[in-house]
Amino acid sequence: MVAEKCHFQENMVTRIVDLRSDTVTKPTEAMRAAMASAEVDDDVLGYDPTAFRLETEMAKTMGKDAALFVPSGTMGNLISVLVHCDVRGSEVILGDTCHINIFENGGIATIGGVHPRQVKNNDDGTMDIDLIEAAIRDPMGELFYPTTKLICLENTHANSGGRCLSVEYTDRVGELAKKHGLKLHIDGARIFNASVALGVPVDRLVQAADSVSVCLSKGIGAPVGSVIVGSKNFIAKARRLRKTLGGGMRQIGILCAAALVALQENVGKLESDHKKARLLADGLNEVKGLRVDACSVETNMVFIDIEEGTKTRAEKICKYMEERGILVMQESSSRMRVVLHHQISASDVQYALSCFQQAVAVKGVQKEMGN
Repeated sequence: MVAEKCHFQENMVTRIVDLRSDTVTKPTEAMRAAMASAEVDDDVLGYDPTAFRLETEMAKTMGKDAALFVPSGTMGNLISVLVHCDVRGSEVILGDTCHINIFENGGIATIGGVHPRQVKNNDDGTMDIDLIEAAIRDPMGELFYPTTKLICLENTHANSGGRCLSVEYTDRVGELAKKHGLKLHIDGARIFNASVALGVPVDRLVQAADSVSVCLSKGIGAPVGSVIVGSKNFIAKARRLRKTLGGGMRQIGILCAAALVALQENVGKLESDHKKARLLADGLNEVKGLRVDACSVETNMVFIDIEEGTKTRAEKICKYMEERGILVMQESSSRMRVVLHHQISASDVQYALSCFQQAVAVKGVQKEMGN
């Protein structure tokens, strides 16, 4: 009977609230119109004019000399690391839970021959400065050890719940890098979220960095792509590596046109996304059996823990939610993740809260009856 009811509900779903990630947004009508009318050319043989506009705008926005459009954030980070670590056997210092280390398929090692030197990430996404410095290899040991070339930060830090790295902290890491003759790369997939949440201009936030990768298809909602920024020399080397990795795409102005619309229209919506995330987090903390660390909700991400003793699991809650049109990402048997974006309304948040409350109550009762 229960199965039949769920099947009926699943077939009757007319409302989809996709909270899996901010990468799931659909191109807006303005984006589609811009894509349809974009001026294009072959960006491998020369310069696509719309891509050039986007790259020029991004370089100016980030306070760097030059920029390069790439197909994905993973490729952007890989190219950046390989430019800085241009000798196989080089080493990069990064956080043990950062995106490059966990979610990018080990590309810096498998493709670039770059050794990742992991430093423990704190709950707020930072690494202790003294631990970073202690991880830098002594040049006297170069016969035995990899050569430290680079430090990587991630802002916002996704696995820490979208926490923001302050400009003061970033500056300190930048000073440490310079002291030891190293480069600093920032994985800024959601750097605009950090800028808005901290109230710090984005160019100031990344001032200490030698390179930054910025995702266009996350917080600001473009359909495809990332941009990497840095010096003119850095970008010249990055362009060659992009071609090597198969990232040279021809008439990319069609994609860059949508990204220009996203920059113009969606950066200003990020504050609203953050407010909706806090609203959702506060509501979830009122649901018996669920817990959100409210201090960790600084931007658009919310991690939901199932309290010990609650008679349900994340898999069952996610399934219950999906049957009602709400898509949530399962992190483990007792943890879920939701991400807010500009296509989620306040009404969607209230609907999701209502379904979470029902999911915990219903699944808990069902398990108790089964026992």
